[in-house]
Amino acid sequence: MKKLLIVLSMLATMSLNAQDMAHYKRIVKELSSSKYQGRGYARGGANKAGRFLQKEFIKVGVDEVVCQPFKLDINTFPGRMNLSVDGKKQIPGVDFTMREYSPGVKGTFPLYHIDTLTYDSEKIFRDLALPENKGAFVVCDFMFSYKHRDDFKRLQSKECANGGLLFTWEEPMKFYKAYGEKVGDKPIIWVPYRFPKDARTITADIDNKFLKDYECFNVIAKVEGRRHDSCFVFTAHYDHLGNLGRKVFYAGANDNASGTATIVTLAAYYAKNQPEYDMYFIAFSGEDAYLRGSEYFANHPIVPLKQIKYLFNIDMIGDNNPTAYCEVSDEGMRGYPLFEEINKEKRYFNAINRGELAGNSDHYPFAIRHVPCIFIENENGDAFKYYHTIHDNWKNALFDSYEPVFRLVRDFVERF
Repeated sequence: MKKLLIVLSMLATMSLNAQDMAHYKRIVKELSSSKYQGRGYARGGANKAGRFLQKEFIKVGVDEVVCQPFKLDINTFPGRMNLSVDGKKQIPGVDFTMREYSPGVKGTFPLYHIDTLTYDSEKIFRDLALPENKGAFVVCDFMFSYKHRDDFKRLQSKECANGGLLFTWEEPMKFYKAYGEKVGDKPIIWVPYRFPKDARTITADIDNKFLKDYECFNVIAKVEGRRHDSCFVFTAHYDHLGNLGRKVFYAGANDNASGTATIVTLAAYYAKNQPEYDMYFIAFSGEDAYLRGSEYFANHPIVPLKQIKYLFNIDMIGDNNPTAYCEVSDEGMRGYPLFEEINKEKRYFNAINRGELAGNSDHYPFAIRHVPCIFIENENGDAFKYYHTIHDNWKNALFDSYEPVFRLVRDFVERF
């Protein structure tokens, strides 16, 4: 009889894990679908995703869900996105992307290629003042521009007569959003290294739309514990990059439907297994726009920050690297040895590499406010090359890290 109970218990655990994985995959697939248009702002995709998550938290049985509104300024590209080089049409997201703070642009422009081997700053600005180069787009390797920052700042300003810049960069083409809270003086277009070095003209018809005081919201779910004097917090950002024109969007399956789905399934677990302490599950918006959502919450917390025993920020775990990556706040270091110990005992990951604290994900506003926290990511696997590209989609989604992350976090909470 005892053996039978053990077998039944094992089967029940396996069934629960399979159910969790199915739930996890369903959320990742939903959030990365065309319905949410890359979970950006111009077409309301982020807010649609937030409403979906609000319903998901309610469905899994949490005790409370609230939406915390905040506003941001953001530049977007929801309209026309047409570019041709010497008459040859280019594909958005494949052959070019936009610098996130770029204005729109319309017209045909000559190209001026910078010779990086015989770079002559004075000659460049003399050439650009010639009538035949009026309104020219300057073509240059992006990394090279860092060697001559002052010149390239000038080329991006109204001071110089050039029309804009084409920066060459590696493929697949990436799109960045964090600096989109403003609109620059001139359009800047990313193109791949394969951009033809003998190209003479570009024709562009590209729209931008700047959203001022755009209202977003964080989705905050709570599972009540047996004690209310302290709490654990689990966070993930659900927003992403949105659109690049009318037909292209950035699905963000790994970044960060993967982390968002994880905190929903964690909420489902604790809703069925009442924890010792209150549990908060916060899906942030505005992460890809300077951490606006998490910064707002840190300044307007619904639970005192000093009551947080530990915060887990789960971002981009949709990958298959057997080594995990993490960052830990100074106060969080008192729990980090236990975190590593559990991983070694259970062998969830081959290793956990700890990097220096960086201000590019939602744990950072808490870390600088002395909250014990850890950031978990799975980078440099097969999915990482698709970061911030149109290829980070359901088709390329990977699920290897979900269960190890889920179990590692759960085990830490039980033992901390």
